[in-house]
Amino acid sequence: MGRPGAAGAGRDRFALAGTSQPFDPRVVAIRPDLADIAVAGHYFAPHYAAPMMRSCVLPATALRADPAPDARQTSELLFGEAFALLDLTGGWAWGYSLADHYVGYLAAEALGAPIAPTHRVAAAEAILHSAPDAASGGSAILPRGALVMGEEQGEWLATPHGFLPRAALVEADGRDDDPAGIAEALVGAPYLWGGRTAKGIDCSGLVQLAWSAAGVPLPRDSDLQFAALGPDRAVDPAALARGDLVFFPGHVGIMTDPETIVHASRHWGAVKAEPLAELVARVAAEGKDPPIIGARRPGQA
Repeated sequence: MGRPGAAGAGRDRFALAGTSQPFDPRVVAIRPDLADIAVAGHYFAPHYAAPMMRSCVLPATALRADPAPDARQTSELLFGEAFALLDLTGGWAWGYSLADHYVGYLAAEALGAPIAPTHRVAAAEAILHSAPDAASGGSAILPRGALVMGEEQGEWLATPHGFLPRAALVEADGRDDDPAGIAEALVGAPYLWGGRTAKGIDCSGLVQLAWSAAGVPLPRDSDLQFAALGPDRAVDPAALARGDLVFFPGHVGIMTDPETIVHASRHWGAVKAEPLAELVARVAAEGKDPPIIGARRPGQA
């Protein structure tokens, strides 16, 4: 896939070498009528589009499987995150998140001009103030992981949308050396399929958020994460350490110590810290085999 729009730049004709291959629609932007120009020459579509870069202008917005407000939520785009826009119809934008290439629809009103982020929200949440004063009104609350562009003014960051306390921020490329600590800070957050914030988060969203703060970008879904880490990142379950990921069928969690896992659990309806042995026993009792499909240790880039 590569850089959006890179394949086919400056070309208006494409040739397929053989037949189109199967693809994962979660991360390859193809519809029956349209596809990302980056896949031209590899996959057939009646039309190809070069994406326009946009950024999210809402604290968080749902990415959906279909262009409807009640369609299944598949992920979320956070404030300042880049979106590769391929089509805009009926108030719905279709394209993919630039961070993980996850494809879907979101409300067009959630998108604005692209930004060059200077800082990232590192606190659980950060209030966007109307003035550089903690007593000033707040126009929005930005979630952990949100990207902002601004200039430092003492203890504040002045952005086009307002002022953020610098204590809640790190530089955009700053890294947290303890991804497990980020997961622990979200214990108690409600479970939400497709969620990526403290207001609602799912298992792979929790892992993605925690490790991206450490400079390790991971795909959106647990099976994609497992595949991306690969066998060279395999960990003996008897030698688990803080930050390791443990994968189950359709599920993933992050270890805080050799015995304890933090995960966004549908069973509990929230992010929960519990003994790994109890989770393994519960999954086994539900008749899923095998209860664990592997452990992986992400490596800092």
